[in-house]
Amino acid sequence: MFGRLIGIVLGFVILNFPGALIGYFIGRYFDRSLMGLGRGGMSPEEQAAAQQVFFETVFSLMGILAKADGRVSEAEIAQATAVMDQQGLSPEHRQQAIALFKSGAAGEFTVDEIMAKFNQTCARYANLKRMLLAYLIGAAMADGEIDQQEQQILADVSRAMGISDFAFKQLLAMIQAQSSFKAGGQQGYQQNSYNRPPTTQQELAVAYQALGVSESDDDKTLKRAYRKLMSENHPDKLRGQGVPDDMLRMATERSQEITTAYELIKKHRGGK
Repeated sequence: MFGRLIGIVLGFVILNFPGALIGYFIGRYFDRSLMGLGRGGMSPEEQAAAQQVFFETVFSLMGILAKADGRVSEAEIAQATAVMDQQGLSPEHRQQAIALFKSGAAGEFTVDEIMAKFNQTCARYANLKRMLLAYLIGAAMADGEIDQQEQQILADVSRAMGISDFAFKQLLAMIQAQSSFKAGGQQGYQQNSYNRPPTTQQELAVAYQALGVSESDDDKTLKRAYRKLMSENHPDKLRGQGVPDDMLRMATERSQEITTAYELIKKHRGGK
C-alpha cells in the first residue's frame, strides 16, 4: 500500500499523470515484494529453512562439545538433556535434538561440515550467528566451566562464521558475565565458585562486562549498549531470522540477565 502511494506521488511530480501510472505499478511490485518477506527480510520458505538448519546445527555441535574430552559421560548427557528441557522444546523437537546430539558425539560429522551447511543458509543473518554461539557457550558452561577443548571448538565455530578471535573472546566474556545474573542470585548476581558473597565492586565489574562496556563509559554509551543487546535478543527479531519458536526461551532469559546487570549499574550511578 505505501509503495503504491509513494510511487503515484513521485511519478506524478516527475511526469504528471503518465508518471503516476508508472509509479503505481512500480509501487505495487514493491509492496508485493515486502509482503512476501518475513521479519528480518526472510520469506516464509527461507525462515523455515533457517529454523531447521539452526536447530540441527545447535544440537549437532552440542554433541561434539560433549565429546571434546574424548568421551561422553553420563553427567554430560544429563547436562545436555537438562539444557533441552530448559529451552522448552516440544516432544518432537526434543527427540530430534537427542538424535542430533548423539550423532555429533559419535563423530558422524565434523565442525567444518556442520558449519558449511549453516553458512550456506544462515551466514547473512548476524543475530543467528550470535545466537548460535550463545547456545553453545551456554551448553559448554552447563557443568560450571568451559575447558580448553570446549573453548577450542567454540573458537573454530566462531571462525567458520567469519567472527574474529577478538570478537569471539569478547562475546564469550560477555555471555559468561551475563550468566552471573540469572534470576535467584543475590541481587540477581550468582555467588562465585568459592560460595563467598561478591563485593559490590565485583558485582559492578561483572555487570559492566555483561554489557560489553567499561566503568569509564558515560550513561549514553551504557544505555546504547543495553538497548543493542536487548534488540539482538528480542524474540520477534530472532524468530524472524530463523530461531525456532521453542528455542526462544534462552533469549528471554538472557534479556532478563542483561536487564539485571543494567539495573545494578544504574543503581550504582544514582539511578540515572
